[in-house]
Amino acid sequence: MNDLDELIPEWLPLPDIAVRLDVEVSRVRRLIEEGHLIALRRGSPVVRMVPALMVTEDGLIPHLAGTITILRDGGFTDEELLTWLFTDDESLPGRPIDHLRRGQRGEVRRRALALAL
Repeated sequence: MNDLDELIPEWLPLPDIAVRLDVEVSRVRRLIEEGHLIALRRGSPVVRMVPALMVTEDGLIPHLAGTITILRDGGFTDEELLTWLFTDDESLPGRPIDHLRRGQRGEVRRRALALAL
């Protein structure tokens, strides 16, 4: 978990995500269940939290759900998936999460598919 703390400095509890998305917390839970967001148990007291960069002022990051599905289907755990999304990749260049935030899914998906094989 310490590696994730270095890679992802800002996490938000589900109620804060709900406020950002202007939805009920139950909808945020459904988004997590459906693979649109990833939440891990963290903090003190331990609660489910989502990396803040997974949402923008406009809502969910475009194409994040598809990338999550590809990596989960490839056997990635949520921790491994988050590590990959938030780790700098010289071949992109940059972090996959930043490319997805800009709506640039092509190269991110190609790399995700290659990893998932």
